[in-house]
Amino acid sequence: APFTGAMSLRQPFNRMAFHLRASYNDETELIVKNLVNLGLTRVAVFHQNDAYGKAGLDGTVLALASRGLKPVATGTVERNSVDVAAAVATINAANPQAVVQISAYKSCAAYIRAARKAGFGGSFYNVSFVGTQALADELGKDGAGVVVSQVVPNPFSTAKPITREFRDAIVQGGNKVQANFSSLEGYLAARLVAEGLRRAGGRSGRDGLISGLEAIGDTSFEGYAISLGPKDHVASSFVELSMLTGDGKVRT
Repeated sequence: APFTGAMSLRQPFNRMAFHLRASYNDETELIVKNLVNLGLTRVAVFHQNDAYGKAGLDGTVLALASRGLKPVATGTVERNSVDVAAAVATINAANPQAVVQISAYKSCAAYIRAARKAGFGGSFYNVSFVGTQALADELGKDGAGVVVSQVVPNPFSTAKPITREFRDAIVQGGNKVQANFSSLEGYLAARLVAEGLRRAGGRSGRDGLISGLEAIGDTSFEGYAISLGPKDHVASSFVELSMLTGDGKVRT
């Protein structure tokens, strides 16, 4: 369950790699679908200048292209930097209606503030890797309306059985874990490994675990759909959109 949605780790197929989360292509497809449904077709991309940022850019370009569109502008930021001035100038000049962000939370927050200060009045969309709570904490009240795609259900809601189980597990463990999207993803990854070990049927070692995971097939972890097989090592395609409320909370 690597904490990435990069297609380069999924294609070509690797027998040794098992993924829990949906891909960046899945996330950016939902983002672009939502934007187009809202009538927002002038879309720009702000991305980190590395493999992660390029993966998200590629997914966004692919989703736009399937609808006969392309980014009106792109801008980059270096890893571990918040020097976003050049990206803001380039993207704002193209007059986009929305900016898809593929970067770390500090640079994304810096971009949002700088773009708004420079007159941008459109929407901001982020993929899950940004770290939802970290972005919310960094932006504070400036986060209101910022959208983040998610690859696990809302951990703050008790509407789904899996989130109730997750929150009960935190209490049973002495409340040593903060409930958030990342910790829920870790919990689901642990569930996946445990299920693989159970289905290994006592077969030890690497091959036993691989066989056990591949034997999972189609199942559900308390409502969270899982599917694995000998030729399919991506367990979930779940994606939904969430929105920061400006008071440190997240709404889905």
